[in-house]
Amino acid sequence: MATIQDVARSAGVSTATVSRVLSAPGRVAEATRARVLAAVDSLGYSPNVAAKMLRTLRTQKILVTVPDISNPFFSQVIRGVEEAASAAGYSVLLGDTRHEPEREDQYAAMLRRKEADGLIFLGHRLSDTLAEMAAALGPGAPIVNGCEYSPALAVSSAHIDNQQAAAEAMAHLYGLGHRRVGVVTGPLASPLSRDRLAGVRAAAQIAGVQAAGAVEGLAVATGDFSVEAGAALARDMLSAATPPTALFCFSDEMAMGALAALRGLGLACPRDVSLVGFDDIRFAAYLDPPLTTVSQPMAEIGHETVRLLLEILSGQAAAPRNVTLPHRLVVRASTAAPVAGTSAGG
Repeated sequence: MATIQDVARSAGVSTATVSRVLSAPGRVAEATRARVLAAVDSLGYSPNVAAKMLRTLRTQKILVTVPDISNPFFSQVIRGVEEAASAAGYSVLLGDTRHEPEREDQYAAMLRRKEADGLIFLGHRLSDTLAEMAAALGPGAPIVNGCEYSPALAVSSAHIDNQQAAAEAMAHLYGLGHRRVGVVTGPLASPLSRDRLAGVRAAAQIAGVQAAGAVEGLAVATGDFSVEAGAALARDMLSAATPPTALFCFSDEMAMGALAALRGLGLACPRDVSLVGFDDIRFAAYLDPPLTTVSQPMAEIGHETVRLLLEILSGQAAAPRNVTLPHRLVVRASTAAPVAGTSAGG
């Protein structure tokens, strides 16, 4: 069985550096970290977890809570969490809260009972238990958020710039000539939904679709990120007397539902209705037509949440840190210029 000394020799570093890479990777230069992790992988090194627990009173477990485990977006974030946690010698415990505060508090109580060393939550709110811990421990609270960002949470977070991303998606539609756009948001209790809607409105104002606070040609409906919500709300919008020529859904799942709805109404995408999603889940490129969408670095969000948590556990976090990761608009065949005579709203 390989030892930490074997790893150090193979990577050309000290054993202390190996230990830092496995416990607090954010404190080690990227090139050195990569060299050490390559040595760990090639030698099959596994830290003596039981001995480490006795020395540090740590469980070497991270608890991750997700609001909807059936959502394919979260599966990729969780994979990123597991990859980074495993490389640091941690196991991952997964909890599906189903958007229920009671379940959120049950998992938070596990952290309070020290059944895990830290908690990463992928929802938009702190449970009462987590809020108490965050208030009592400040930056030392081993709690990190993934995907959402709100200063009110007062915890470290990894996310994209949702407002800018949504503005870019809308600018793409306006650039094609669309002026009647239907927007299907996520729950507005969620900071990321509010940020995306702010981006939508900012883009509308720049395009001249919004003036003096009034929005012309912009229909907004609130969904819940599900396929079912996308289908129902798109059907309502497209059945209106003056339907939109384009739809922007705040998740790819809702866009998939919207695609089914427009086809059910005898419409074609993008000939009759252009469609934009958000997330770039693995299915987006394989729809017919392939979906234009905002791509989030899902695995990297997971990696970064673990790095932030390990900084806290190693005592390196002096204040909550918010990491904004890059996004990109992926233009595929689901968007095109509107048919002549429909772009001006008539």
